[in-house]
Order: sequence, then structure tokens, then C-alpha cells
Amino acid sequence: MGMSELGIFEPGVPQSYAPVAGFAAASGVRPNLDVYYSSWYQPFQAAFAATAARHGAVALVQISPIGIDVAAIADGTYDSYLRTYAGAVRAYGSRVILSFGHEMNASWYSWGSAHTSPATFVAAWRHIVTLFRAAGARNAAWLWTVNVTESSQAAPIAPWWPGDRYVTWVGLDGYFYGLSQTFDSLFGPTIAAARALTRDPVLIAETGATPAAGKPAKIASLFAGVQAWGLLGFVWFNADTEQDWRVSDDPAAVEALRTGQATYMK
Repeated sequence: MGMSELGIFEPGVPQSYAPVAGFAAASGVRPNLDVYYSSWYQPFQAAFAATAARHGAVALVQISPIGIDVAAIADGTYDSYLRTYAGAVRAYGSRVILSFGHEMNASWYSWGSAHTSPATFVAAWRHIVTLFRAAGARNAAWLWTVNVTESSQAAPIAPWWPGDRYVTWVGLDGYFYGLSQTFDSLFGPTIAAARALTRDPVLIAETGATPAAGKPAKIASLFAGVQAWGLLGFVWFNADTEQDWRVSDDPAAVEALRTGQATYMK
């Protein structure tokens, strides 16, 4: 089975689709997953999702409960917001991929392991999915996104697992910081842990490489690794944050993306 998904995150979305369209035009790479991050209380961005669909892509929304008590989500405190969101997803009608509280097994976010117990997170996750289904938002697929446990700040993933009934895809976030890292060293142990939990398809939901890690070679290794492990694909985080993950100023990296897509996504 060849890989089916190649995603991109571009800063400036979902307020505008232009950054994604610009990336595709400049690179010749055609992403079919368009990612944006959504803070709590932000409504579903149906216009962005519809524009993505016109470009042959599906919107993937990472819903981030920044500063929100996860236990309060589980006990129904935020149901009016969630019902409104679910109604908007249902009204949109086409496929959407939703994720909640990504990298929860790591310590750095307000909803993560330093602040929230696995049991509380699982209760919130199940509550959200159940509410969306009851609201008729059956066009939403659910991506459970963990951080790779190769990071010393990330806990084992099993305690955070909500169960097969509540998850469509498993997402893994992991980044290349150095030349010596390989696909297998970065992702292998967490892929194995995910496969011990579920047969759900696995997506590398966020990845990138620092300039020092060598972007072109790491991109080539992503395509090869996804193929070798039988994963869905990967999402490239094309932004300059605490590191410069962008491929825009690296023609060889862009070429690696274009070649990989042509080779592995027949």
C-alpha cells in the first residue's frame, strides 16, 4: 500500500487559504491535508475547509484547549460551544479531520501530562466524540495525536488511549533536530506502541527538520519510512517557530517533497 496523505501547515491559516495555495504553486507539491490550529471557543472554519476541498484537500483541525480545565470539558461545562461546533461541522457536510489536545502525553501544553491525568483526558475525548456523533456530525474523522516518546518529556502513550470506538486515525508528532536521527529512531518505538493498542491507521501528524538535521535527506526518509511502516503519510510543519522548519529557502528540500510525492503517491 502506498502512502495516501501528504499534509502541510502554513502560518496564516485558516484566516486565509493563500499561504497554502502559494506553497503549492511555488513548490509543485499538492498537499491533500491542510492543517490549522484552533483555540478553544474558535468556531469551525467552514470557508477554509470548503476552499481546501476545492483544492483537492481535507481540512485537519487541531483543537487546542489552551488554559481550559480538561475535567470541565468532560463534565459538560462546554457543551454549548461543542454543540455549536458540531452543528457547523455537520452543516459543512464534507469530510473533516478533527483532533483534540494534541501531544497530551507531553508536559509542555496546559492540557498535557504535567496538568491533566490520562483518565481525565480520556473522559474529555470520549465526551467530545460522543457529543459530535449525537449531533449528527458523522463526517468528522477523529485523529488522536500523541508526541513521540523518543522525547524525554513525553510519557508512554497507552494510558491516554480513548479506545477504538472513539478514534479513526492515530497521529504522531515528532521532529528531526540532528543528523544522526533516523525515521526509525524518531518514530519506530511510538509506532510500535500505537500498533499494540489499535489497528487504526497511523499518520505522522506533525514533523519537520532543522537546517542542521539536513531537510532534504530527512524528507526523503519520511517518505521511505512511511512506506516501509505502512503509514498513511505525514504533515510537514512549514513554519519558523522555535526552529526554522520551513522548506521555502531550501530548493533541495522542496525537490525532495516533490520527488517523494511523485514516487510514493501514485
